Amino acid sequence: MEYVKLGNTGLEVSKLCLGCMGFGEPERGREKWSVDEMESREIIKKALDSGINFFDTANMYSAGSSEEIVGKALKDFANRDEIVLASKLYFPMFDGPNAKGLSRKSIFAEINHSLKRLQTDYLDLYIIHRWDYGTPIEETMAALHDLVKMGKVRYIGASSMHAWQFAKAQFIAEKNGWTKFVSMQNLYNLLYREEEREMIPLLQDQKVAMTPWSPLAGGRLTRDIGAVTARASQAVLADLPAYLVASDTEVISRVHKLADERGITRGQVATAWMLSKEYVTSPLIGATKIKYLDDALGAFQVALSPEEIKYLEEAYVPRNITGYR
Repeated sequence: MEYVKLGNTGLEVSKLCLGCMGFGEPERGREKWSVDEMESREIIKKALDSGINFFDTANMYSAGSSEEIVGKALKDFANRDEIVLASKLYFPMFDGPNAKGLSRKSIFAEINHSLKRLQTDYLDLYIIHRWDYGTPIEETMAALHDLVKMGKVRYIGASSMHAWQFAKAQFIAEKNGWTKFVSMQNLYNLLYREEEREMIPLLQDQKVAMTPWSPLAGGRLTRDIGAVTARASQAVLADLPAYLVASDTEVISRVHKLADERGITRGQVATAWMLSKEYVTSPLIGATKIKYLDDALGAFQVALSPEEIKYLEEAYVPRNITGYR
């Protein structure tokens, strides 16, 4: 495993991050396709044995059961000081007022709930899952800064927002001497590259880490065109685009053709393309089976040529912004 600094920090993370959305009790929350604790523990143990030290979950994944499973497994299998543990907040965790968002009340309540479920005293990285249009960004950034000063959080990050929003949050933090975001977790893959217009140049300029989600486009890049899975059927709920326009079909076909020519898997082509980008720090790999994790790890052995990268990219057609509201 290779390790890199998380943006402009001294924190070292593995070049693959294990996304833990697929771990949880299927009967809880909206992730009906998630795998139970026994299977989840096997995958987490495999990730640790493979050198992955970066784990990402969220309070809302399977209504908190993802955090419970991840926390217990890491406590059993790992040295906490070696692990970089991230979680997120924003989406509703109950019905009624103050159930969602990034108010000071919500932030202080949700960090305590997450720490309890994860069985840890602190998070290495606390991420705002979406932009909260109902709360002043000054309130959010001040509250996150206070968590850092309390020792409950080491670093803060953001996910899926417009570049102007991210820039505004960073400006507010710097203006007030508060903690700034060190990472951006955005939607990015061969089928969705709109982030290359504004967000990625901003992240490069500000030396902010990029830890993209859905590098396989929800599995679209690895499945036969038209195939549907239980997870894919929930794409709208997960803010994923449908990936059904004509240009997507051509990109998918090129991934499949290149995989056949190279004698590697489709997932390894898509992941190797992601790893070829110097601005990508650590993509989130969601694995609900050991073989999917092995597949992602195998991408480190794949070096795409400039001609192959051009071949994969040249069929892309600009699309509507998605992944956030």
